[in-house]
Amino acid sequence: MYIRKQRLLTPGPTPLYPPALHAMMASDIHHRTEDFRKAYRSCLADLKEVLATANDVLLFASSGTGAMDATVSNLFSKGDKVIVCSAGKFGERWAEIAQAYGLDATVLSAPYGKVVAPAEVERALAKEPAIKGVFVQASETSTGAAHDVRAMGRAVAATDAIFVVDAITGLGTMPLDIDGWGLDVLIGGSQKAFMVPPGLAFLSISPKAWKFAGTATLPHYYFNLKKEKKSGDGGESSWTPATSLVLALAESLRYIKQLGMPKLIENAQILAQATRAAAVRLGLELFAPDAPAASATAVKAPEGMDSGVIVKEFRNRFGAIIANGQGSMKGQIFRIAHLGYFDFADLFAVIAGLEIILNANGFPVNYGAGVAAVEEVYESVAIRQPVAV
Repeated sequence: MYIRKQRLLTPGPTPLYPPALHAMMASDIHHRTEDFRKAYRSCLADLKEVLATANDVLLFASSGTGAMDATVSNLFSKGDKVIVCSAGKFGERWAEIAQAYGLDATVLSAPYGKVVAPAEVERALAKEPAIKGVFVQASETSTGAAHDVRAMGRAVAATDAIFVVDAITGLGTMPLDIDGWGLDVLIGGSQKAFMVPPGLAFLSISPKAWKFAGTATLPHYYFNLKKEKKSGDGGESSWTPATSLVLALAESLRYIKQLGMPKLIENAQILAQATRAAAVRLGLELFAPDAPAASATAVKAPEGMDSGVIVKEFRNRFGAIIANGQGSMKGQIFRIAHLGYFDFADLFAVIAGLEIILNANGFPVNYGAGVAAVEEVYESVAIRQPVAV
């Protein structure tokens, strides 16, 4: 009651993998030395392995939005016709970036909590053969919904356009077959399922997308994909790298390789399944029940209660940080994350805390009901598995 450990339960940044945090202490290393080049090459190689792609992978010292910006400025020209799939705050960001660079964007919008259907993308592509790119979020974390990028990729692959996927919270929470599904550009970030602090972005880029870089005319300088590819081949970044974060990411990638990306994904999906079961058991309503993401579960606040109350109560009572809604959903939903370094013990605590908070704020629930739902999911998927020693 008096000692409260801070627990980060948001969909980014996420809890840090302890060995990655320790690796950051070795960051008093010069970035133009062979010691660091070995670490940088290893990081790029392990990223390719973890992403399971033959495409080039580039790394940037930036947030994930930097890689989104780089994709537009390096691969398109002013006036290019593109399609933006927008179903939340981050879909709106794609539209804003396209507008900032003067692209002619057709925005396919879905209400918050819903997703853009692949058939809509297919119809838009058929209507305008000159489309050069399609942009989407794999996982729209602002609403807890996930797009069907596999079906979308199939539609885009049949055209001359490239498919650009923000997978910043999709990676490590849902299957993403980059090469098999035609994901021409796939974007990730360090502070999500990769379990290290914010500050690194990366993207994979297909041969089809590289051809766009040869004809694009938009201005760019810091985010220069061709320059970054050449530098990366030499074991360096084009500019001063975030040395400590590269070392942390290298350590986290070793852990993910050992664990296996499918198991990292399964971990998030089972935690999400258990969270949804607990919310329903407690009489709460899920916000995106038709296409739920495994990166985070969005839950509607009880009628008459601002979701900000729940967020504040988690922080004040338990030192735990969960996420409020974003944009128009602020005050209406709260979001509990599952990506990266989360386990069932975290979830038992979160749901127990939620029960206490709901009761304390006039929404009566039976103590233990939500926790029991989590326990039942755990039992169904894990109790009969051998315990690792």
